[in-house]
Amino acid sequence: MSCRWGTELWDQFDNLEKHTHWGIEFVEKYTKFVKERSEIEISYAKQIRNLSKKYQPKKNSREEDEYKYTSCRAFLMTLNELNDYAGQHEVMAEDLTTHIICELTRYIQELKAERKSHFHDGRRAQQHIENSWKQLESSKRRFERDCKEADRAQQYFDKIDADINVTKADVEKARHQAQMKHQVAEDSKNEYLTFLQKFNKEQNAHYHTLIPHIFQKLQEMEEKRIERVGESMKTYAEVDRKVLPIVGKCLDGMTKAAESIEPKMVSRHVVESYKSGFEPPGDVEVEDYSLSMRRTVSESSYLNSQGESKPSRSNSRGKLWPFIKRNKVRITPSVHKTSPQQPSEPLSHRLNEFMTSKHKMQCLRSLKRGGSGPEDCSHLPPEQRRKKLQAKINDINKEIQKEMDQRDALSKMKDVYIKNPHMGDANSVDPRLEEICQNTDKLQLDARKYEVISMLLVFTVALHVVSPDGSYTEDHSTEHHLKSRSTDFDDDFDYEDTLPTIGTCKSLYPFEGQNEGTISMTEGELLYVIEEDKGDGWTRVRRNEDEEGYVPTSYIKVFFDTNAKGAMTYI
Repeated sequence: MSCRWGTELWDQFDNLEKHTHWGIEFVEKYTKFVKERSEIEISYAKQIRNLSKKYQPKKNSREEDEYKYTSCRAFLMTLNELNDYAGQHEVMAEDLTTHIICELTRYIQELKAERKSHFHDGRRAQQHIENSWKQLESSKRRFERDCKEADRAQQYFDKIDADINVTKADVEKARHQAQMKHQVAEDSKNEYLTFLQKFNKEQNAHYHTLIPHIFQKLQEMEEKRIERVGESMKTYAEVDRKVLPIVGKCLDGMTKAAESIEPKMVSRHVVESYKSGFEPPGDVEVEDYSLSMRRTVSESSYLNSQGESKPSRSNSRGKLWPFIKRNKVRITPSVHKTSPQQPSEPLSHRLNEFMTSKHKMQCLRSLKRGGSGPEDCSHLPPEQRRKKLQAKINDINKEIQKEMDQRDALSKMKDVYIKNPHMGDANSVDPRLEEICQNTDKLQLDARKYEVISMLLVFTVALHVVSPDGSYTEDHSTEHHLKSRSTDFDDDFDYEDTLPTIGTCKSLYPFEGQNEGTISMTEGELLYVIEEDKGDGWTRVRRNEDEEGYVPTSYIKVFFDTNAKGAMTYI
């Protein structure tokens, strides 16, 4: 069905102007709608991202430990997929802005300019035909006036000519006046006819050529506007459809994360996380109180029974009952006894004395440097503490490897600078190399400390058994074995004389001994060597009788005395 505004709506100029104005307002309205939808998508994506970020595990927090469970890992995967899901809404907002909002905004400006041009041409044509009509009306009124004057002049001449009393000159004058008026009327008639012909021609061109052409342009403009709106609506749907595959993948990822949850594996991780490493408590020994019923009432029997009951009473104090809470950790296997009357000394007391003695455990200096702060995980059960320490050791080894890689890279750079001085100053690398050496030495010291603590944990657990109430108590089955070994254990760490010097050394770099067991030194300082490096990167030196400790082997230059006897190493 075809229709033409130029022929069908030739007289509806004002209504077409209103309709086209409404069409532009509709495009602006739809553009505003898409813009608000884009803003909603951006806001929604931002809220989704903030939600995902809010529940992400914080670094160096307890939440990181929770993500070893499959359910927590599945939740983390869901959060990551949700973050990607939010990204698709951002893509939607960007596509809406690029392909619809910006395009329609530019098209509206073009549409307004085209509409203005067409209606300007229409108004100019309308003004021209109105001017032609005014000219025609003016010539018509003039022709009518001249005709009336010519008619009056003719009547006056006829009246004068019939009057016998009027002179001939007056008659001639009236005749001449009537003739002149008739000539003016004839000229006005010709002018009127000319304007009439011109107006009809222009009017025909106006309503059959100019106006139809202008209205046809407006019709084409309006149809293009409607088509453009339809394309924008189609693009609007395609923007949503474009992200559906990726959104589906995000949802599939969430489903896959949920399916990866394994309850059995979670249970195994719980065991690994909270296993203490101790054995379950043994049976509680029977305490027979019926012995007193079989005693005699004689004085001698009473005294004998009284004398025999003392040991059993003292033994009963050592028993542990399921509902008695004991907070003290006791290690009671006895050590070497000189006589039956000499009281046994608990091994825990000997260990404490051993660890706090200034002149003992020189080989375990690295353990003493670490102290007993929270970093050594002393608040955890042995099994968990061992795992934490091993994790610390692994992290430290990774850091050591990074430092060594940096050192190798800087060493290669320094070699390049030495071979090619124009590329850089080789001495500029030395401060960084020195810093890396210090960091490596500190990391090696920490690793050694944790390794020694981990080794001692194995020894400590072997000396303990858990009592029914959860406290530590003695293990009589190992007492005899420990008796034979405790003597050797004490003999190895008896007080010794001052270790002899085996050489001297000169410090190449300054060193600040911040950890316990180390000693500070300045560059160029001379010290005595009393224990050489055994492969751990540390040498034991002495400044005077009261000052001795460990320094990094890479910081000193050692001069061994070939006649001196080396110091004894205990580990």
